Amino acid sequence: MTGMFEPMPAMLLAAGHGQRMRPLTEHLPKALLEAGGNRLIEYHLLALARAGIHDIVINTARLGAMLREALADGERYGVHIRYSDEGEQPLETAGGIANALPLLGRKFLVVNADIWTDFEFGTLHAPETSLAHLVMVDNPEHHPHGDFALRDAVLSNQAHNRMTYAGIGVFRAELFADLDGSAAALAPLLRRAADSARATGQHHQGAWLDVGTPQRLAQLRAHLAAD
Repeated sequence: MTGMFEPMPAMLLAAGHGQRMRPLTEHLPKALLEAGGNRLIEYHLLALARAGIHDIVINTARLGAMLREALADGERYGVHIRYSDEGEQPLETAGGIANALPLLGRKFLVVNADIWTDFEFGTLHAPETSLAHLVMVDNPEHHPHGDFALRDAVLSNQAHNRMTYAGIGVFRAELFADLDGSAAALAPLLRRAADSARATGQHHQGAWLDVGTPQRLAQLRAHLAAD
């Protein structure tokens, strides 16, 4: 494993309908909701630029035109944004990534646009042999059973001592080779990679929040207002 971070293309996942965030997402993409004076997705754009990551892909579906209008080509954030449109119905996480592969290349970073974190992208250190390298966090109250166990930087599907996938990961295009262009979830691909000992991870112990509901958005706003 190398300790030196190499900048790579990044994809921000922003195509979801934001069902759990309704009614706030009836007429606004979840990634454009504001907290602490910035839109959620803007925190990531600025953090990626700080880490030297300037080639950004954002996937869009319903209300995607609003993302394009708000973020444009990314120049004011110090990045270059391209968009991967999925139509009215999003392709889910893995399907959306597979759809964007022509823009991403063989190795790339993926970040859920609807999380908030102080994670520094420059600390990522994905082994060359790993199909997926995930940032893991301690289990939040709304996800107490976690996703994967992490031991010596290797992920496993064992049932105990699991942690939660933070929505930040480095992936290789090979992981998505069997997808046919239709909607597909990411979890089965990650579990398969873990079973074949080709999934790794690192533990982030700093601030992190899945901003998936109006209640958690209010929690984030309160946290940022108090700083």
